[in-house]
Amino acid sequence: MAERAKIRCRTIIEILGKPKEHVEKTLKEYVDKIKEDESLVVLNEDFAEPKEQEGLWSVFAELEMILKDIPALIGFCFDYMPSSIEIIKPEEIVMTSKDISDFMNDLQARLHKMDMLIKQHRGENDFLRKNMNVLVKNIIMIALAKSSLSAEKLSKAAGIPENEILPFIKFLLKENKIKKEGEIYSLA
Repeated sequence: MAERAKIRCRTIIEILGKPKEHVEKTLKEYVDKIKEDESLVVLNEDFAEPKEQEGLWSVFAELEMILKDIPALIGFCFDYMPSSIEIIKPEEIVMTSKDISDFMNDLQARLHKMDMLIKQHRGENDFLRKNMNVLVKNIIMIALAKSSLSAEKLSKAAGIPENEILPFIKFLLKENKIKKEGEIYSLA
């Protein structure tokens, strides 16, 4: 930027979770962390009362702050993920092609990093899901090795709700590893 103008803005930071006390405490700690950022100054902070939404608690804080320049504003958005930003001053912002290029390169680097993390977590989740499926099938087979059981009793033996264990039972039936007589399952 030819001229590094300070940016005055309002932003909203939201948190959703439970229990209520944890959500309130976490938001206050998050705002305190924002206030430690040397690229900005928080002028005002206004915390809303938590509201319950479908079993979770939602709370937000509105912050008015000054950031040293546009790169600091962009960094704030990447680092703190606000729900919204309203630029109060200046009314017009001029950016050089170098500033835009820097922003786009930073954006691309962060997107690539997020993509890598998502792929890594997807691989870990697939691995865990595969092993969890094997464990549940083994639990069913071990329970049925001891005695023939209904789906309800298999559910209790495995500690898994009946509606969640039924797909595993169906799979084992299809694989002919277990059999069903009436409502009772046993090893094939």
